[in-house]
Amino acid sequence: MEKVIPKLHASKPEALGFGPSLEIRAYLLERDGGNLLIYRSENIERDAEEINVLGGVSRQFLNHHHEASPATERVSEIFGAPLHIHEADAEAASEIAKVNETFSERHILGDDFEVIPTPGHTEGATAFLWDTGERRVLFTGDTLFFGRRGWRAAVLDGVSDREKYIESMKLIRSLDFDLVVPGIAAEGTPFYEFTEKAEAERRIDEILVRLRRGEDG
Repeated sequence: MEKVIPKLHASKPEALGFGPSLEIRAYLLERDGGNLLIYRSENIERDAEEINVLGGVSRQFLNHHHEASPATERVSEIFGAPLHIHEADAEAASEIAKVNETFSERHILGDDFEVIPTPGHTEGATAFLWDTGERRVLFTGDTLFFGRRGWRAAVLDGVSDREKYIESMKLIRSLDFDLVVPGIAAEGTPFYEFTEKAEAERRIDEILVRLRRGEDG
């Protein structure tokens, strides 16, 4: 795995079937309260020995049901890590992988990891905010991803709710973070980004303008 910052590790990228130029990665968070795995990657099994050296995985969280795959179920089996997803996306996710735990409200795990529902991309889309003690890392899934033209939203015809998406982007804009780690990024481009609040607000404002115009974000 690749170290992003101390305590945060990224898997090797996996190409997405619906977008060959887009890649998804999973992220391991080293925590005193138990390591977490965010998003998914078919490559995690290859890193099992390294992950066990780092403390294994106590739980895995998906941003939304599109991330579910047989790989998430294998992670549960290999590491004994239950799969968590918002209850609104649980039924769809369970068609592909076993869902162990669901949630519906914003809440904090331990004193460092916050689960923040951000409906819009899907009804159960969820962001995660992790305080490492040195950085505040925001995991946005597909709600805010890195395309070749910078920070983007992903509005899906027949799936996404534009008005809820707008409200969720406004919520993300209000959060205190200095490192953004989306679920997907364009191949060959940075897959995480350090940012200051004013810059993050500017980029999110640009997304909001596009969303309000009826564009895809």
